[in-house]
Amino acid sequence: MSLTPSHRPALAEEVTRQLRGMIQSGEWPLQEKIPAEPELMASLGVSRGTLREAIKALAHSGMLEVRRGDGTYVRATSEISGAAQRMYKEHTQEHVVEVRVGLDTQAARLATKHATAEDIAAMRALLQLRHDAWLAADYPAWARADWDFHERVALASGNPLLHQLYVSFGGVFHDDLLRQQRKAGFNGIPHEGHDELADAIEARDEAAAVASVYRNLDFAAEWINK
Repeated sequence: MSLTPSHRPALAEEVTRQLRGMIQSGEWPLQEKIPAEPELMASLGVSRGTLREAIKALAHSGMLEVRRGDGTYVRATSEISGAAQRMYKEHTQEHVVEVRVGLDTQAARLATKHATAEDIAAMRALLQLRHDAWLAADYPAWARADWDFHERVALASGNPLLHQLYVSFGGVFHDDLLRQQRKAGFNGIPHEGHDELADAIEARDEAAAVASVYRNLDFAAEWINK
């Protein structure tokens, strides 16, 4: 990690900007703990008060979560994502699935037009990880691979705003998957909306891609109510 010491008048704002950059660059991954205060104070050349002011600002935006007695964790990669995650907590799983219908179908439509060979290869690799993790009963890895697949479809849409909105579902999506996995009889590797969707994207078949998304979300909606 390399942080540039700050000496500007608006010191807390500059520190906030630099911390935000560490999150958005991926150097501080989602769900991981950020470095301890002494390390950050030394790297930035600022006081504890200034650092805490910057962390408080990012926690307020939803990008960081301060856990007393434990540390500070990355919760979102942008203010939009952080705000959305707070908002999702106020709504039911059914509402979230209904919103996903709009985002997933549009992402699928656009991906059939804009996905590259690299995108499709990445989707296939994530689907294999998902399959292997499910069979190995490594459910956290399974949930991550499943989510990463859907996020890659959104990225392949070529619309950065749609992708950013989709990323905001990450925490909710991951938690819902693990909740459903614990239900008896749940199938964690359906082809609908996954392998089937990748095939449709590769074939540039918009209608098949959208139909596959609908089948997958119908499946998800059924398990929410079981």
